[in-house]
Amino acid sequence: MARTTYRIGVMLSTTGSYSVVARSMLNGALLAFREINASGGDIALEPVVVNPSGDLASYRSLSLELLGSGVRHVVGCYTSSSRKEVIPCFEKLDGLLWYPSHYEGFESSDNVIYTGAAPNQHVLPLVDYLASRLGSRAFCVGSNYIWAWENNRIFREALTARGGTVLAERYLSVGDTEVDQVIAAIIDQRPDFVFNNLIGTSAYAFFRAFRAACRARGIDQAAEIPVASCTLSEPELPEIGPDAIDGHLSSSVYFSSLNSAENGAFIRAYTTSFPDGPVSSADAEASYIAVKLLGAALSQAGTDDARTVRAAVADQRLHAPQGEVRIDRQTFHAWLTPRIGRSTASGQFEVLLESREPIAPDPYLVQSSPRFASAMRSPHLKVVQS
Repeated sequence: MARTTYRIGVMLSTTGSYSVVARSMLNGALLAFREINASGGDIALEPVVVNPSGDLASYRSLSLELLGSGVRHVVGCYTSSSRKEVIPCFEKLDGLLWYPSHYEGFESSDNVIYTGAAPNQHVLPLVDYLASRLGSRAFCVGSNYIWAWENNRIFREALTARGGTVLAERYLSVGDTEVDQVIAAIIDQRPDFVFNNLIGTSAYAFFRAFRAACRARGIDQAAEIPVASCTLSEPELPEIGPDAIDGHLSSSVYFSSLNSAENGAFIRAYTTSFPDGPVSSADAEASYIAVKLLGAALSQAGTDDARTVRAAVADQRLHAPQGEVRIDRQTFHAWLTPRIGRSTASGQFEVLLESREPIAPDPYLVQSSPRFASAMRSPHLKVVQS
């Protein structure tokens, strides 16, 4: 049987301040390419890998270069600022961006397929967990761009609807590692928990310095002022270092410790293919999912025309490492399974709670708005362990 080969762009910043996560995302995408090409089906995918190195102008120029060369589909971007930078290029030249990262929602584009978590799949479950188990007083920190601004806004509205309070918000430039003033303010306020939206090297420096500052004052940081994130993943734990690796909460749709046949097969294939790491992460799985769904949609469509493939992807179902995943026909975001995990000294996450089934995406929070307590419908999670 003749096979049709499609060139697919992969645009991830494998160097720069958030390169550890981006390299795991590249690994996840490449694994999916290899599996599709080895399957003997009617299509083959040729990855065209580019590295913007975290520079926004490079994201735009590389997008135009890929689309101008005839590539119609690009899997890529980690930060929301990079996604926002390139969407006009895809809309102008009629390509599809397959965005494989959790994000802050409140966006709609006919030229984007979202395979990472929407806010009702990671922020709202985390608010429920923190408010019901740890307290109601939060201190928010984040990298100074749209991801942290919007995530903190959603978090504040959801926490306020539950009777909680955000004591303060502090922001650092992406890559900034001077965190002492922020840490001093947190310890002075003594919140019940910290909601962290720092990314990359800024986050790693914060975790290390915060643990050390608390230890110097006789504070058990993990127990007394825990840090909760929607970004922290397995490849980043070694970057924090052994003295501060454990006890951090993360809201995610995937952890590499999940006990299932699909995840076991995924981890074995991933580890064999990339023995030098970085280890798998939620964003690596989202990249893997993006390529798998893209391949299935291309096979059904029989063309790489963006509009035809977009229509075809809503018909696909995938037994992913996290569980069943499908694309919502109304929003073109993914149905995903929310979970809450806690990091361990071994560099993994123990799963504390998880949804019993995949949850519909609600990127605009029209079904689960945190503005009104009576309208909140965050996923009902079952306790895995306390």
